[in-house]
Amino acid sequence: MVGALINSAGIVLGGGLALLVKKPLSTANQSRARILLGVFTVWYGLSLTLSSLNGSVRQRLKLLALVLLAMVLGKLAGKAMRLQKLSNAMGQFATRKMNSASGKPEFNNGFRVATALFCAAPPAILGSLSEGLAGFYNVLCVKAAMDGLATMSFVRTFGWGAILSAIPVLAWQGAIIRGAALLQDPLLHQAQPLLESIMATDGLLIFCVALIVLQIKKVAVADYLPSLALAPLLTRWLW
Repeated sequence: MVGALINSAGIVLGGGLALLVKKPLSTANQSRARILLGVFTVWYGLSLTLSSLNGSVRQRLKLLALVLLAMVLGKLAGKAMRLQKLSNAMGQFATRKMNSASGKPEFNNGFRVATALFCAAPPAILGSLSEGLAGFYNVLCVKAAMDGLATMSFVRTFGWGAILSAIPVLAWQGAIIRGAALLQDPLLHQAQPLLESIMATDGLLIFCVALIVLQIKKVAVADYLPSLALAPLLTRWLW
């Protein structure tokens, strides 16, 4: 649960800085931070995918084909379940609350907005799976920085209530990490490719998140989340 703890600490740190330092970060500094986080996320996502494709060239290509098929089918399933629309609704909820915020800080709104955004964001699931299955918490470190910057804005708008979102974030991501860790041994026991398919898919989705962070392309990452479940199923059936 190292990544979940770092993520929660990032929220607390960002909120604390907002309370201590009244002057917000300049647009230029925010842009630099976003680029650095985006580049690191690109590197990590692709590295995770490539390191998960093991075996002969034929086996690697076959696993990659299964992962891509899982993503195509996962996209269709996610769209049918309207996962991205639900994620967008969370963002719109936050925007409405921030636009309608009065001069007086609103504790409950800050807590609810921050909790909804930080828990519903696809990196919360992708990063937690990465740590639970492979012990890598790099994505949650990136998310900690992004959530910390967001918390600075939320605290200035809603007050210190946004800082308390660190508690449900820790609980939510910790639960995913523990659940994924419980699946690690059964997946390895049945077949190594099952675990590798999940990690390869996770890496590609993390790469998609990076495209959003760098403002290169708006990818409906939430719609692709079912592919994380479809990848090991297709691998078991077709490997």
